[in-house]
Amino acid sequence: MQKEPNRLALFAGRSNPVLAQKIAAYINQPLGLIDIKNFSDGELWVKYGENIRGKDVFILQSTNSPAENILELILMIDAAVRASANRVTVVVPYFGYGRQDRKDTPRVPISARVMVDLFTATGADRIISMDLHSTQTQGFASIPFDHLYSRMVLLDKIKSLGFISENTAVLSPDMGSARMSQAYAKLLGMHFALIDKRRYAPNKAKVAHLIGDLNEKNVLIVDDMIDTAGTIVNAAEKAVSEGAKSVSVAATHAVLSGGAVAKLKQAPIDNFIFTDTIHLSKERQLPNMEIVSVANVFGEAIKRIHNGDSVSALFEF
Repeated sequence: MQKEPNRLALFAGRSNPVLAQKIAAYINQPLGLIDIKNFSDGELWVKYGENIRGKDVFILQSTNSPAENILELILMIDAAVRASANRVTVVVPYFGYGRQDRKDTPRVPISARVMVDLFTATGADRIISMDLHSTQTQGFASIPFDHLYSRMVLLDKIKSLGFISENTAVLSPDMGSARMSQAYAKLLGMHFALIDKRRYAPNKAKVAHLIGDLNEKNVLIVDDMIDTAGTIVNAAEKAVSEGAKSVSVAATHAVLSGGAVAKLKQAPIDNFIFTDTIHLSKERQLPNMEIVSVANVFGEAIKRIHNGDSVSALFEF
């Protein structure tokens, strides 16, 4: 009897169905059938609606709030393993809990490590994510962990805004974003500036120093995520106070928790560019926000992994 080929199968949780459909379109394959329900007490029930025995299964789920998204993903992994999938790859466009990557105070968890351990212990064979808050998260994994970059799509969109390199500065809103911001400044041929901020409480910080010249320049603020928006708003206000002609923001993950949208609406920011790693409902979008899709990046990575080709070759530019 001839062995059935190791076919690719893509399934998605409920955190970002729009991105999942776009990825499925890119790889020219429909999303697999899966049934996910909530019981009246809130517990989850997961069942694959098709045979996945021997298949190369990719499970897409961002692990942003609510925490139910994480549990949903864990149950999907376990169900796939128990259904005899040949390989299970977890595709996490936004890696929740990635900021807690070290024990910076006594008696706290290293939550990023816990997340990786959950995926691994449940049976995942590989992890794919994008623009991790801390790249050391990869070191917590004993299985292959592919780190993708949104700059492939963000750079094209930034270039379309018509900035003149000599009159534009890429501003890093804090030390943690310096490396990413420097990479953008180099690729775009722009000036670089850095804000040194002081964090006085969780999700709260203030500007301490500005390194660089922003006077009479268009300013582009680059970050991996915007959560409460305090850091970005402070950076934008500092840029304007230093004589910036305009302020634009490009970020991968639009977490936008709490009153972030209201803060951004009042901020002196001309344009926002986000990716669709986190589903952003119409109610949470502003007229000056543009969402660019990273579906092609994830789709290409999925095809390369399935075919045994290099993923790192995607970013050789």
